[in-house]
This record gives sequence, structure tokens and C-alpha cells, in this order.
Amino acid sequence: MKFAFLIFKYFPYGGLQRDLLRIATELGRLGHGIDIYTMAWVGDPPHANINIRLVPAKGLLNHRRYDNFIRAAQTQIAAEKYDLVVGFNRMPGLDAYFAADPCFVEKAHHQRNLLYRLSGRYRWFAACERAIFSPESKTEILLLAERERLAFQQWYRTPDVRFHMLPPYLSASRMALQGKAEMRQRLRQEFGFAEDDFVLLLVGSGFRTKGLDRAIDAVAALPPAMRSRTRLVAVGQDNPKVFRRLAMERGLKPNVRICAGRDDIPQLMQGADLLIHPARRELAGHVLIEAMASGLPVLATDVCGYSPHIQRAQAGQLVKTPFRQADLNACLLTMLDTEEREAWARNGYAYAQSLMAENDGSAEAEILLMLAQRRREMATQTSGDTHVAVL
Repeated sequence: MKFAFLIFKYFPYGGLQRDLLRIATELGRLGHGIDIYTMAWVGDPPHANINIRLVPAKGLLNHRRYDNFIRAAQTQIAAEKYDLVVGFNRMPGLDAYFAADPCFVEKAHHQRNLLYRLSGRYRWFAACERAIFSPESKTEILLLAERERLAFQQWYRTPDVRFHMLPPYLSASRMALQGKAEMRQRLRQEFGFAEDDFVLLLVGSGFRTKGLDRAIDAVAALPPAMRSRTRLVAVGQDNPKVFRRLAMERGLKPNVRICAGRDDIPQLMQGADLLIHPARRELAGHVLIEAMASGLPVLATDVCGYSPHIQRAQAGQLVKTPFRQADLNACLLTMLDTEEREAWARNGYAYAQSLMAENDGSAEAEILLMLAQRRREMATQTSGDTHVAVL
């Protein structure tokens, strides 16, 4: 079969981008062809059976560039014969959508003001989301977290039958343990930390969404003796200036390190003492289960789609909604000042192993193949019905 994948931009450190390449690679391994349409590709070339179709797009505003990209890509797609067109960003004209982002309209109504909802940007993104989730749409939806299905249905009344729930995925090779003691020493040597320093790790592109400012304030609220030996390492694709300035304002310049995305996140997790993820919004939060697989206790907000796994595994603590900075501060102090971290680490690791057994990385490809086959059969049936009618 032949698939068209669409994504605005590809870079190697985004969770959505990693999912796209993993799914495309699995389909390619099975002998199917994949064309990836994107405005920009940063990173290694893809594997066999995967072709990159660069579609440059101009526009002064992001949503105008995206709109021009979608129009140009759809023109190229119309000239080909694809069994399934799959989008990894919200856009019209999709047969299937990989829902890695939370409900845009809900977020806009809860986190933005009326003026924003009158903007052209809001209207464009809302229209793209409506094209996927409205009851009239035929787009099938691959979903990472049950709570987001409820959010989408609240706004769009999307039928249940169009949602396909995906089990969490962890790569056994990527998450292989390297030796905690060695990774602990390596991390501290690289960043110049003392051997007995507490190291908090925050991972994810979009530092404000992931709550880096909240994490900085939580470190600042620690008792002086504990604060002096607590280090926060943030890794992700984002502009670090505002957060470095916040760290300086809080007197934490020596305590906070912010660096760009990198390939050794599992090794950093194995060397750290705690994953801190006080996200404002997170449809899933793959980093949470990666931390568990690395034997790293987790402190997260309960808005993350995967946060129930932390609770089920007893692998850390969750800050409840509505978020209060004081609650995060108290949780961080508790988690740093307890011997329960070892139990949380063991529990999380064992739970992550069970998740790996449930999904070997082929679940998404299997669903897309099923949808493509169903679409092909429907097209054949429609063609046959038309032929009979003509006769």
C-alpha cells in the first residue's frame, strides 16, 4: 500500500516527529511505501521505502505558511494514488489524524482571552480542528489519551467509532539501562555538578507548556541548604532566554542549566534523581513513561494524558488540578527529602516493562493498514456499484 504523511516541520527531538518516523519505518519494513510531505526536514535521511517531499511555503505569519503548505501538498497528493492520507498536524483533507496535540478550542477558551479568539490565527486553527473532529467529517483519529477523547467530544460531538485508542509505546533498545551509577557520574561530570547534588530533569520542546518556569520557582522555594545542592537541567527545542532570566531573578543561575534537544535523553534520565514535568497542558506526555523505564521517579501535573500511569505504577507524585505553585513546591520538597525515591524507581521500571510487552511499536501501523484496507474496499465497492448503475 502507499501512504502520504503530512507534518509541518520535522526535527529529530520532537516526540511527534519521533512517532511519525517510527510509524513510517514500521510500514516501510512491511514493504509499504510512504511519502512524507513537509516544509522542512532536519536530521538523518529516512529509511528505505520512505520518501521526503519538501514543500516550501511562504507567508508572514505561521498559520499563513501552514495554509499555503497544505494547499500545495494537497495538490501534489491529488496527482498521486494513495491508499491513506495521514496528518500529524491539524489540517483538512485527511483520511486519518494522529492526535498528538490537545483540543485547540478548549485550550483557547480556558487559557486565552476573547481578543485572541477573535484573531485570524485562532479562526484558522479552529477551522482545521473542526475539519477533523466535526460529526460530518470522515477523518479517523488515532488517540493517545482517553481524557482527550472526552474533550474533543465535548466541543465537536465526534462519534466514538472514529476514535482508535493507542497503547503507550517504549522502544526497548532506546530505553535499555546503561548502569545507573555510571550514568549518574557521567551526568554530573558533564555539567560540573557535585556527586551528592540532587539533579532534576525537565525534558520537552516548548518550555512554558512543559512548566519550566514552575520548576524554577519550585527550586527557588526549597530550604536554603537543600536549594544549594539541587540542580535543574532542562532539555528541549525552545528559546531559553526568558527562563535563564527567570533563574537569575530567583538567584538560581548556578542551579539551572538549559540546553537544546539531544539524543541521549534515556542516559540523562538514568543519571538524574527526579523527572519534573509540571506541564500546563499535555495530551499524553511520553516523557513520563520514558522516565519510568529509566528507573526515574516522576513529579508531574495531573493534566498530562499519561499521568494516570504514574499513579497506577506508584512511581512518583502528581500535582492536582487546579494547579497551585505551593502544591508543586511541597511535592518537590517531599520527594527530595524521602527514601521513597528508590521504591518509586523500582515500581516505575517494572510497570514500564509491562507497557513494552503490550506494544512493540507496531500498533499504529496496524491501525493505519486496517484503515487503508477498509478505504480500498469501500472504493472498490463504490466503483462496482457505479458500474452496475451504468449498465
